[in-house]
Amino acid sequence: MPVIGGLKLYALTHAILGDTLHMGRDKFLHFLRKHRLIILPRKPRHTTNSNHVYLKYPNLIKDLTISTINQVWVSDITYIYTQEDGFCYLHLVTDAFSRMIIGYTVSATLEAKYTIQALHQAIANAGGGNLCGTIHHSDRGLQYACDEYTMVLQSHHIRISMTEDSNPTDNGLAERVNGIIKGEFIETLPSPKNRYEAQMLVEHAIDIYNNVRPHLKLNMQTPSSVYWKK
Repeated sequence: MPVIGGLKLYALTHAILGDTLHMGRDKFLHFLRKHRLIILPRKPRHTTNSNHVYLKYPNLIKDLTISTINQVWVSDITYIYTQEDGFCYLHLVTDAFSRMIIGYTVSATLEAKYTIQALHQAIANAGGGNLCGTIHHSDRGLQYACDEYTMVLQSHHIRISMTEDSNPTDNGLAERVNGIIKGEFIETLPSPKNRYEAQMLVEHAIDIYNNVRPHLKLNMQTPSSVYWKK
């Protein structure tokens, strides 16, 4: 636990043991550290590498009013910790109007081929073919700027939009969806043992997010009901 957790544990131990606990706060925290009873917070893991030679596209959605499905897709990558396999990565494509996750994959690495798998799933859900009315928005990460990814977008006539100056607020919706999936459905449970368990957790989380969890901004409808117009 972080230091604040140590303080709470100290108070709790005092409440239980009373005067039989003969040590001050600092000595108590030293005792916890010495015996490795404090779990240090994990260092944040970065999934975006904008230091590359590929073209960085302008932000096309800054002042755009989003009024229909498949008008704007937002994409992002986040990480999930597993006990045996270390970190794995969740690649998401979300329809901005309906908030529905329309493409995703869980991978062992940050290779672009996995990001492309999520994109192909999104394209299939949108009916494939010519999607000339769609804008794909992402950060400036290597996975989204590389030739392989942009060629898939261009082959379906999808316009390419990216954040400006690596500002995460420019991709706020994608960040919020990441936060919901991880914060509400994954990090509230014990860490998955391996990537297979992480995959199962993600599938379950996305099913609930898309089909069960109502959204206030969707007038308490679910993302899937708005996307599929049920």
